[in-house]
Amino acid sequence: MSTKRQQPRWVPPGDEDKPVLKLFNSLTRQKEVFVPISGRRVTWYSCGPTVYDASHMGHARSYITFDILRRVLSDYFGYDVFYAMNITDIDDKIIKRARQNYLFEKYASEKRSLEEVISHAKQVLESFAEKSKKTTDPDKKQMYEKLLIRLSQSVEELESAVKSGDASKVADAQQKFVKECRDPLSDWLDTKYGSTVRDNAIFSSLPRHWEEEFHKDMDSLNVLRPNVLTRVSEYMPEIISYIEKIIENGFGYEANGSVYFDVAAFDKKDKHHYAKLVPEAYGDTNSLQEGEGDLTTADQRSEKRSPNDFALWKNSKPGEPSWESPWGLGRPGWHIECSAMASNIFGPNLDIHTGGVDLKFPHHDNEIAQSEAHFCNPEWVKYFLHSGHLTIAGCKMSKSLKNFVSIQDALSKYSARQLRFAFLLHSWRDTLDYSQNTMECALQYEKLFNEFFLNAKCVTATFCSEKSSFSTFTKWNDQETSLNDKFLQTKCNVHTALCDNVDTRTALDFLRELVTTSNVYLRERKPANKLLLHDIASYITRILTIFGAINEPSKIGFPVSKESANNVSVNNLSNLCVQNSKL
Repeated sequence: MSTKRQQPRWVPPGDEDKPVLKLFNSLTRQKEVFVPISGRRVTWYSCGPTVYDASHMGHARSYITFDILRRVLSDYFGYDVFYAMNITDIDDKIIKRARQNYLFEKYASEKRSLEEVISHAKQVLESFAEKSKKTTDPDKKQMYEKLLIRLSQSVEELESAVKSGDASKVADAQQKFVKECRDPLSDWLDTKYGSTVRDNAIFSSLPRHWEEEFHKDMDSLNVLRPNVLTRVSEYMPEIISYIEKIIENGFGYEANGSVYFDVAAFDKKDKHHYAKLVPEAYGDTNSLQEGEGDLTTADQRSEKRSPNDFALWKNSKPGEPSWESPWGLGRPGWHIECSAMASNIFGPNLDIHTGGVDLKFPHHDNEIAQSEAHFCNPEWVKYFLHSGHLTIAGCKMSKSLKNFVSIQDALSKYSARQLRFAFLLHSWRDTLDYSQNTMECALQYEKLFNEFFLNAKCVTATFCSEKSSFSTFTKWNDQETSLNDKFLQTKCNVHTALCDNVDTRTALDFLRELVTTSNVYLRERKPANKLLLHDIASYITRILTIFGAINEPSKIGFPVSKESANNVSVNNLSNLCVQNSKL
């Protein structure tokens, strides 16, 4: 009898070489396979701005960068991203600027004798001359020298006006002094009268104004809104409770109304390690002191058990906002705000934490220590992603160098799409130089894609609106096969590039090659295959939309068809909305 035939063994497709998403993790200083803690769910906390002035291109570097990463993880790789960002509305810079604004406005509105104004002008001049001598920062020194020249001129003009006896000249000189010397005058007023400012309300209007402007800038740049936004001023009870838990766990101590983190005690515990991100910075008290801010005086520094310790809660001095706490009137340290607010939203674990590279130490290292000390958990964040620096034509951005570029300044010269192309053409973790050459390259890429889309739309204009018919599908020849092979290879290459630390530069280069090949096809093939060309244009549109370079208006619900539109008028739709709002 014949042997019964059986099905042959089936071999599944191999995926050994299949690329997987890897991100450069600052905790390991290398690319790591991205594996969220809970399936496809990704928890993400990003350090937001300190709102005391107009947002600049340094802010854009961080927030456009993280917007691109967020969109790629969510819209390309399909992760369910829950994104939170903070607003620092209590900070030394904010406090000082708010005080100065308040004192200046008060000074400008009060009447005073000319002799008093001249006396004040001379005192301001002396004050800044002393600051200019003491500073070692070349940028600040240059700025002070320019201010000194302006102040000297103002004093001379005031005295000259007095000698002339012309009342109108005197009034003009006074007004010019107050107007043109606002910054040095405000600084002098703050030094002299700052301790008299005590009302907390004075310190809240400034950050609220600049937060509003920040959100406008982000909308203009097509940066997605966070799912949650936290403000330090709104989380005072949570911050105080967080500090109490750190003290209870043995990692914090109180001294004269301030609370400090005990680095030595933290380091002694098993599995805890201070300065995970930048261990070589351990003991760098200069960097640590910059993180402590203006509040920490020599006397307060002596309160610490070790120079490596840092403030969790600061005993407020006169002229600063304050809140009630178990340790007396004070305010939070800079680092504790992010730990407390992120933990309040996400709990003891976090997938991704992002911020500028300048925040690694001490800010993020201190965040890690605080959060691990609070939860007694050695792994608070799994992936730390840091965006690179931004320079202006090769130099550090500085007002004294006159290369300070606000976001609005940049948008007055370039579109949001052009700025985004500039960011897409650089690695998110490398230094980006904002210069004419950089923007010229971005403009060329925009032009390339725009011209291709116009050509593709011209060829497929009737294709999209037509119903499928016999003529919709035409036979392929070698040209279609070759173009499709390029299309398929581009998809693979773009995917590989995005898996490799979200390499948008390489991805754009592959898209550019596909456009070039498609343009050759359009010139040589008459008529072109509309279906294939439509698929290519749709794919490129999708990728650029994921990158945020194409901003489509969001739609809610089902699209209104022509039939339903004829039956439901605009007024009826409005009435339905009103009725539903009452349910």
